[in-house]
Parts: sequence; C-alpha cells; structure tokens
Amino acid sequence: QVHLVESGGGFVQAGGSLRLSCAASGNIFRINNMGWYRQAPGNQRELVAEVASGGDTAYANSAKGRFTISSDNAKDTVHLQMSSLKPEDTAVYYCKAIVSFGGSTSMYQYWGQGTQVTVSS
Repeated sequence: QVHLVESGGGFVQAGGSLRLSCAASGNIFRINNMGWYRQAPGNQRELVAEVASGGDTAYANSAKGRFTISSDNAKDTVHLQMSSLKPEDTAVYYCKAIVSFGGSTSMYQYWGQGTQVTVSS
C-alpha cells in the first residue's frame, strides 16, 4: 500500500504564494510520476502540474509562469510552489503518484486525500 500525505494548503490573498508538499510512503520500488491536480466545486478534477522520474515536467496553461513543480527523489516527495495566486486557483489540490513495486513493470496510481487552497480577492 502507498500513502500520499499532502501539506501546505491554506488561505491566501490574491497575489500571494503557497507551497504544497506531498510525501509518498510504502513499499515503493519506483515512482514513475508525481503530480498535482485540483478540483473546484462543480468542476472536474484537472491537472495542474506533473513531474516524471527523469525530471520532465508538464503544466496546465493556467499554471505556466506562476507555478513550479519539483521533486526530491531521495525523499519520495513532490512540491508545488504557487505564486501570483488568483481567486480562480481556489480548489482542493490532490497529489497523485504512479508507482511500481518489486521491479515489476506494472504501474499503479494513488491519490492523496487533498488539501484546500483558498485565494481571496
């Protein structure tokens, strides 16, 4: 079993910054990809940013230039530095990890419990 523990959400005024962190634990052989998604009320869950094990990153257009994703492979942790936050960034942010076990090529997806980010205007 894999557990993803998120931290760093909260309340911030527009233009402010927050840093989200997600730590993975469990009998993980390899983390192939970690990312952040968000879901606002009434909306579908959407990708914010992700980072592959090799370091390649991808961002939603809404996040480009404002958010930075980084990983600490030694600690199985991913961070999302969010700057110039806007009210439309308000959502529950979820961490996702795609992992492998025991050297197998099979990959499994896990989600964190989510952390609320609220940006006031």
